[in-house]
Amino acid sequence: MEIGGVERSLVSMLNNFDYQTYSVDLMLYSHTGEFMRLLPEKANLLKENKAYKTFRMPVLEVIKSGNFGLGFSRLLAKFLANKDQSSENGYKQMQYMWKYAIPLLPKMDKEYDVAISYLWPHYFVAEKVEAKTKIAWIHTDFSTVETDIEMDVKMWSKFDHIVAVSEECKKAFVRKYPALGERVIVIENITTPELIHTLATEGSNNPMINDTRFKVITVARLSYAKGIDTAVKALKILKDRGYDHICWYVVGYGGDEQQIKELIVENNVTDQFILLGKKINPYPFIKEADLYVQPSRYEGKAVTVVEAQILSKPVLITNYPTANSQVKDGFDGTICELSAKGIADGIEKLYLDSQLREQLANNCTSSVYSNLNELNKLYSLI
Repeated sequence: MEIGGVERSLVSMLNNFDYQTYSVDLMLYSHTGEFMRLLPEKANLLKENKAYKTFRMPVLEVIKSGNFGLGFSRLLAKFLANKDQSSENGYKQMQYMWKYAIPLLPKMDKEYDVAISYLWPHYFVAEKVEAKTKIAWIHTDFSTVETDIEMDVKMWSKFDHIVAVSEECKKAFVRKYPALGERVIVIENITTPELIHTLATEGSNNPMINDTRFKVITVARLSYAKGIDTAVKALKILKDRGYDHICWYVVGYGGDEQQIKELIVENNVTDQFILLGKKINPYPFIKEADLYVQPSRYEGKAVTVVEAQILSKPVLITNYPTANSQVKDGFDGTICELSAKGIADGIEKLYLDSQLREQLANNCTSSVYSNLNELNKLYSLI
């Protein structure tokens, strides 16, 4: 339960679930992460399983613990994924890892009415859980990621229902896997505006409070998908245009952190592009910003964008394939070209037009982002 959008949406769903009607077991590979404390007691957290915990451990540590087969499957997966030379080989690496690890992993010893796999890859529920009904969740735009389609279809076919977090996310999935189209429905991430507003007032060590510059913020993992590298380049373009009064804060962590730090230095924006690191509560930081920007290369539906809208912030997102299901362009946000120049142009326009920013913020304030009724769609599947 590390800090992330998918983890946050799971916490929100679990905290609003109907426990009077349903008894829920929660299986996590590893009982670690800052969001563990946010899990509701009504969800029965199953004991850690040592074999599955290895997925959250370094390979060397897995081998030292005596899990030689699982350690070897990880090394083989990495080798095969690197051999494929994908632009982002993490997806194929996970697929290969599960392919070779599956025979070595234990099955659940209990049969369920329903088993939900909340995060790809879904091999655990597909292969190791007995259930009358199986449901898998999609949180990303699968048309933009390279996976082994034959392995994918075999895995997806084990599920009775596939849940996409947005209409555009569903369309992208069906385009890639047309044979699975009838199984796909849309259930949006559950949002609780009251909780977000409350958390936004919590005290925090926040350097943004005393920063008088125009403050842009992004809350995201430091990864290829989230486009933080493109954001650094966009800020450099703005600086070259003379906008020294614009700064960009990023709340988040991830594998690309060192690369992004080097990029910040290379582009000479160390005083303007500020990495705040991992924060359990990002809302006080969003609250202090003048503009929220999502520079992603692809998304299913970014939880943080909705959260910024709940906090009445003008929002700018890149034109990733599912962008139109994220904001109403010109009403509660704006969409820009997916490039460093496109992001710079979008920020420049909003920086210069305070009236447009105010209009976007006001439209967010008057919009309803609470959607607990989405859970009824899940109950109907159950």
